[in-house]
Amino acid sequence: MNTTLWSVLSKLALLSLLAGLMACSGSSRPKPDDIPSVPVLQDVRIRWTAQIGAVDFPLVVSARADRVALANSQGLVAMLSAQTGQDIWRLNLNQSIAAGVGSDGQQVALVTRDNQLVVLQEGKVLWRQVLSAQSFTAPLVAGGRVFVLTADRSVLAFDAVSGTKLWTQQRPGEPLVLKQAGVLLPFKNTLVVGLSGRLTGLDPNTGSIRWESAIATPRGTNDMERLVDLVGPADRIGEVVCARAFQSQIGCVNAERGQSMWTRASIGERGVSGNDTQLIAAMSNGVVQAWKRSNGERLWDTERLKYRELSAPLVTPRGVLLADSGGWLYLLSLADGALLNRIKLDGNELASAPVPAGAHYVLVTREGRVMGLQIP
Repeated sequence: MNTTLWSVLSKLALLSLLAGLMACSGSSRPKPDDIPSVPVLQDVRIRWTAQIGAVDFPLVVSARADRVALANSQGLVAMLSAQTGQDIWRLNLNQSIAAGVGSDGQQVALVTRDNQLVVLQEGKVLWRQVLSAQSFTAPLVAGGRVFVLTADRSVLAFDAVSGTKLWTQQRPGEPLVLKQAGVLLPFKNTLVVGLSGRLTGLDPNTGSIRWESAIATPRGTNDMERLVDLVGPADRIGEVVCARAFQSQIGCVNAERGQSMWTRASIGERGVSGNDTQLIAAMSNGVVQAWKRSNGERLWDTERLKYRELSAPLVTPRGVLLADSGGWLYLLSLADGALLNRIKLDGNELASAPVPAGAHYVLVTREGRVMGLQIP
């Protein structure tokens, strides 16, 4: 299928995504209850701030050791210190960004809206490759390679130094895709990719398929109804990878054996986060749910944030971080979902899920404000 047609289909998929969100957040969405003054049961402190510029694409913030890589919509790419928020380097590509960023702490990879894969190091462009289809998922930089997931459900591997294409793997799937970041992550010597409603393990050296495990199965009578995609962020602890299928299911897979552990119905459009015992996700209606990671047993849910439009969560040792579209950041108890703290951010909704970075947690708003948080 040619690139032009994939562009059209991607726009149609975006319309379906917007329609789903409007159904959840439009005039028919009940108004959330006001939250009275919240006793501070766990301190949350903003230690530093920075500015990157407006973000209107599915940003992924990549944090490795003391380095945080991110970009804005107009092509400004930055590597920041996780400790201070100060620039390590910045480079303006003067190209609109469609997907990014992936980084191993040294090299940074992203995809532009004219379908160029661009790899940088220390503020300089190393190489570029033109892709045959759009991409909305941040590239993965790992093991001396750069991996890309494109909108035609192809996975491509490139040599990280030279940019030479090493292999391509394409899997059949439903014709529509979400204009939203998908799943692309490493597990030992396996590349784990979300293809349609399946987690798929690939050999990173050859692209051959090692295993596939379904999180959700397409259903319905037309392409819109059958749209199934895994959305990021996914969560990996040890051998267990957990992910959400857009507006249908969440589930966990043993990536060592490639076997499904469990799946459960959960209507939401944001990714998941967890620790070695729990998996946390927010539903489209603002209810936050917790499952036992080993078997999917429901542990708790909370309606304290019901009817708010929530970001993907981040599980920390001190609680669950997530934000709403009005610019409030919340910290929930891991024990029962109780509200431990909330703080007003300088900006509205987050452009990316919160990410851990050294001793800090990094947040980026749509306006491009970058914050380094500590939870002492």
